[in-house]
Amino acid sequence: MTDEPVDAMEKVLGELPVPWVVTVEDIKLALRALLVHRPEQWPTGSLCRSDRTPYPCLLHRWARRVLRSRGLTDDVIDTLAERGGTLVGVPGGRS
Repeated sequence: MTDEPVDAMEKVLGELPVPWVVTVEDIKLALRALLVHRPEQWPTGSLCRSDRTPYPCLLHRWARRVLRSRGLTDDVIDTLAERGGTLVGVPGGRS
């Protein structure tokens, strides 16, 4: 997975910043962004389900960076996305 800008607007604005201190609320927002901004196959290729920009979109990449900043690996993040964000066995997560 790449964190490079994928459309003209992102090339101008750049990436969304990761908060200096990532709180539980930030993690919840990142999980929500991860689930809402998922890939969907179109004839032109993989696009974001939410905003129809090339996948991974700006918010999906931000969500992954936030989760990585808390020590989650891409494999764990992918598993969370597949399970609908269920945090079984994670302190403060749902069981």
